[in-house]
Amino acid sequence: MKTGIIGLPQVGKTSLFRMLTKAQVSERANPREAHIGMAQVPDDRLDRLAALYDPKKLAHATVEYADVAAIGQEALKESAFLGNLRQVDSLAHVVRAFEDPAVPHVGGIDPLRDIRNVEFDLMVSDLGQIEKRLERLQKDLKKMKTAELEKENELLLRAKQFLESERPLREMEMAPDDKKRVRGFMFLSAKPMLYVLNIGESSNLGDELERAPAKYNLTSLASHANTAGLAVCAKVEAELAEMSDEDAAEFLASYGLKESGLVRLIRKTYELLGLISFFTVGEDECRAWTIERNTRAVNAAGAIHSDLEKHFIRAETIHWDQLLDAGSEANARSRGTLRLEGKDYIVQDGDVMHIRHSG
Repeated sequence: MKTGIIGLPQVGKTSLFRMLTKAQVSERANPREAHIGMAQVPDDRLDRLAALYDPKKLAHATVEYADVAAIGQEALKESAFLGNLRQVDSLAHVVRAFEDPAVPHVGGIDPLRDIRNVEFDLMVSDLGQIEKRLERLQKDLKKMKTAELEKENELLLRAKQFLESERPLREMEMAPDDKKRVRGFMFLSAKPMLYVLNIGESSNLGDELERAPAKYNLTSLASHANTAGLAVCAKVEAELAEMSDEDAAEFLASYGLKESGLVRLIRKTYELLGLISFFTVGEDECRAWTIERNTRAVNAAGAIHSDLEKHFIRAETIHWDQLLDAGSEANARSRGTLRLEGKDYIVQDGDVMHIRHSG
């Protein structure tokens, strides 16, 4: 999973990237170059399973983040910048909601205005791409009409009309076949969008983070299809990134927070993309695997290794909390909570699985 972090200048975008990836960020040699980093997905469930097994290796799931240069219509005309954005699965738009006279911001603090401006730029980029393709399609259809070309033409005309009504393509309903037709275009406004309000530090930060989406009129916007929103304080998160787990927990508590913005942001991204985690456990390794919601057991086995999917027989399955409650797989088996599932079983978030195979 790869998420592109976008935003206007001076919004705290790179601070958020550092917080998520703990990467050391240098000045870009090329202004359109993206910073790339990996973030470990915090998961208390996996940590508790590891405490039970004391494995030689503990492997959390990871998310790749790309921190691109400040967005704008000029940047979106450049192929290198566009290439960075088109390769990601989702976008996290960092929106400034903090006051700081030392950090200038054009036009004052207005998150909704900034969101609309960036959204407009993404839609204009997609519209230009559609218009070019439609021109080519018209020529091809004059030479030889085919059902597939006609369907693509009809779909792109509908997408063009949708964009001209100033609605992003992520909100346009499409049949599965139509989604396949447009996949290769990698339209920017079609990507799932997470709005990240970057608010200022305050003594009652926990309450401020909860109230921020409504305060800045983001609640309605974040309820649209394939869209979500949350608030973080990048300044506080940057401090947390430098602390030990024990100190970080104490620091969070002092602000009335139970978990970091990193945890909330990654969880929200998983929800937005329809992703869940299942686990494999043992004395050698405890590991989290990321799959799409409603994945069958046989396909989940393929996330571990293609041979497991090919030679799948059954999956020994138990929910993580049932395994912890039993204290061991032997106890879970005697209780009847460790069960055998076939290839069509729909894997649930938090399942612990051991794949039986003939390979």
